[in-house]
Parts: sequence; structure tokens; C-alpha cells
Amino acid sequence: MAGLNFFRWLRLTLVVGFSCLILLAGCSSTPNSTAAGKTLTVATEGTYPPFEFQSAEGELQGFDIDLMNVIAKEAGFTVQYQGLPFAGMIPALQAQTIDAAVAAMTITEERAKTISFSRPYFKSGLAIATRTNNQTITNFDSLKDKRIAVQIGTTGAQKAASIPGAEIRSFDDAPTTLRELLNGNVDAVVHDQPVILYAIASGNVQGVKVVSELLTEEYFGIPTPKGSPNLALINQGLAAVLKNGTYAQIYQKWFGVQPPPLPEESPFENQTANGVSALFSALSVFLNALPFLLRGALVTLQLTAFSVVLGLIGGSLIGIARLSQILPLRWAARAYIDFFRGTPLLVQIFMIYFGLPAISQELGITFTFDRLTAAVIALSLNSAAYIAEIVRGGIQSIEPGQAEAAQSLGMSSVQTMRYVIFPQAFRRMLPALGNEFISLLKDTSLVAVIGFEELFREGQLIVAENYRAFEIYAAVAAIYLCLTLLSSQAFSRLEKWLNPVNRRRYQQVKVSPN
Repeated sequence: MAGLNFFRWLRLTLVVGFSCLILLAGCSSTPNSTAAGKTLTVATEGTYPPFEFQSAEGELQGFDIDLMNVIAKEAGFTVQYQGLPFAGMIPALQAQTIDAAVAAMTITEERAKTISFSRPYFKSGLAIATRTNNQTITNFDSLKDKRIAVQIGTTGAQKAASIPGAEIRSFDDAPTTLRELLNGNVDAVVHDQPVILYAIASGNVQGVKVVSELLTEEYFGIPTPKGSPNLALINQGLAAVLKNGTYAQIYQKWFGVQPPPLPEESPFENQTANGVSALFSALSVFLNALPFLLRGALVTLQLTAFSVVLGLIGGSLIGIARLSQILPLRWAARAYIDFFRGTPLLVQIFMIYFGLPAISQELGITFTFDRLTAAVIALSLNSAAYIAEIVRGGIQSIEPGQAEAAQSLGMSSVQTMRYVIFPQAFRRMLPALGNEFISLLKDTSLVAVIGFEELFREGQLIVAENYRAFEIYAAVAAIYLCLTLLSSQAFSRLEKWLNPVNRRRYQQVKVSPN
């Protein structure tokens, strides 16, 4: 029996030992075994041709995408792409919600203090784009006092900020800046030269030219969080594709020329935040940003006030038309309400600000929108659709006997609506109108997509400079909360004041003897 147990232990030992030898051999056979099976979440912006954009089939493509795929193959890891706006990439890297990003991001000293860059993988520079019929802008100095479109958070935006007297308009992506130029709303665009040249060469942008020489000499890098262990892995794969000629093949595919030489290290290697920045408290960030945020809050209130007044007037008329006995008028009101309630407000803003001028230019009509005008029109039209249904419901809530009694006294239909029905309906509509006002107040943040600098856009611009996303957006949220609470209290007081029972009690208290 003891001999049988001995043979069992011997067999078990041999099996375990043989298995360990196989595992060790497998681990030592591949130099990238530590990366085997590893998946990196890589952020990208799919609206930046030729570096990253979507094909007709909806698949990601571009120079950056091809390069990242071969880097992953050489280094032995897999890539999971995640769409993210350019302005949100550095905050996401700081929060470590993504492992890296491929977005033609320029290596700068300030960025290198908050995130880590790979070795440079592309040499580029900023260029100036204008309309082909523009003869006044010939170099950087001629941009003085001009209207300039830039992409938020880019080196182009930083460069444009140094132009004396220039009106800077920031947008979320490169195609929007070029669309703004074509619509005649700006005089020039300051952006990466390869992106502008590709847009012109592809035929997607016509009537645009690049003027002067490059304004800067820049290098793109692949950003990762500070101290990320994946940086060495990415550099390893990038070095391999640069050495074996794969990089040159990808460069030739997208740009038709041989690539220029690249440095082996980042221009700002091992940068760290200085002591003041590292110890910068949330309170200090908030106090520094507060004047700009309050300025944006004032613009938000102005925009809301204009839009709600126009929306109330239009919504009241449409709501009454919704109850009209004239069938075509009732159908037209219903179609209006269904369209503006059934489509996103963001799409409506784009249609009004970018779409209408583009269509008018195709018809040979020069037509542009001021940003404030476009924002007020979009918000008013959208709000009117919701207010129309509130007005319709409020009017229908009044008992039919009220109208019959008014008509029996000889009042016309207009007089009945003006003096009897609408005053009572308005009191019942106040809670719903208060909700619509608060919703409109928050919806003003959507006009940031057309570069309108209200409260939310001011926050975005500050984050693009100091990368303190949590503190700034928390401050923006706090200001929005204060505005909505004050609005809610104002509507509550107005509702109580318009209540005839409360007003009668107030008058009785006022005239009663002491």
C-alpha cells in the first residue's frame, strides 16, 4: 500500500514539473509575453481626417488608426477604441479612465506636466486657412483684428490667442471650423496644416486655401496617464514600426511622400508640475475662474430671457392655433409641434447656424447668422413647441361653461379668450411654464457647439487651459444649480401672487386695523 502511494506522488510530481516547464518555455519564447492578452482603451476623435475619421461603412480609419494598430501588433497588445472629444481627452487621461489616446495631439510643455507622451510619431505645424477670394490675409501679422476660428484645446487656439484684437471663436472639431470659414462667419482658421490640406485635396472643402508658411514646428505624440506602465509598451511598438519600415509605408499611404526624420525622445521628457500647480487648491481654481464663469452666467441669463419671451409669444399663438376650427391651421400647428419636439435641439442648432447659410450659398445668396441670433432663434423655436402644448392643455382645462357664460354676455371669441379663458388658464400653466423655463436655462449649454461663450463654454475654455476639469465643471454645475433654484423660487412666488385666494387674504391683512 505504501508503494502504491509512493508511485502516485511520483506521478503527480512529474506532471506538475512538466507543466511548469511548458509554462516557462512559453513565457520565455516571446519577448512581449507581458503584454500578451492585454487590452488598452485608446481614445480617439473620429472627426479629424486624415488622422482619424470614419469610412463610408462606419469603420475607424486614418493615419493614427493604422499606426496604432501596427504598434499594438508589434508590442503584443490589443486596442479598444473609444470615441471622445479632443477637449475631454486630457481630463480622461488624468482620471485614468482611458489608457492612451491617438488624436494628433501636439507635445507641449504644459501638457507634458500633466500627462506622459510617447516618442514623437509625426512632424507637423500650424497653418492659416482663408477663403480663396481673400487677398488681405497673407501672413500671421495680417490676422490682427480679424475673426479667427479654432478648435478648442488645441495649439492653434493657443497661437490664435496671441493675435492682437482678434475675435476668437472656438469649436469642438476641425470640420466645424472650416464650415464656419466657408459660411463667411470668420476670416481665417488656424489649425494643423495636414488636416487643412487633406480637407482641400479630398474635395470636401472647396473655396479654401492655405496662406504663408508654417507658423510653428510641432511634434505629435501618443499621450498616456502620468507614470503609466503602458508608455514603455507603446514606445517599444513605435520604435519597431519606425525601424522595420512599416511607418514609412503608412505615411506614404496617407500623404504620398516619404516621412521626415523624427527625434527619438519627447521634446519635454519627464516634465512635472511645479509646486504651485501641484498644491493649487480647488478653492483657488474656483476663485480664479469665477469672474469668467459669472460672465458666462450673465450671457446664459440673457439668452434664456430672450428665448423664453419669444417662445412664450410664439407658443401661445401656436397653442391657440392648435385649437382652431380651421383644419389647415390646426394641422400646421400640429406639424410644427411634432417636428420641434421630435428632433434633438442640438440638431436644430446645427441646422439653423450651419445648414441654412450653406443652402443659401448653394442658391447664390450670401447669408450668414450672428451666433446670438442663431442661438435665440433655435432655442425660441424649440421652446415654442413645448409651450404650445402647455397652452393648449391649460386652455382645455377651463370648463366649457366659462366660455358659454362669456358669450351669453355678448363677448366675442377674442374677448372671451383674452378676458375670461386665458387669465385662468395662465395661472394653471405657471408650474409647467416654470419647468420649461428651467429646462431652457439648462439647454442653453448646447449652443456651446457653435462657439457661443455662455456659462458652459466658458468652463470648457478654462479647462482647456489649466486641465482642472473636476473643479471647473463642479463650479459650473454649482452656478447652474443656483440659477435654477432662484428661478424656481421666483415662479413659486409668482404662482402664489396670482392665486386670487392668496391675494384676497393679503389685501385683508393689509387693511385690517392693528
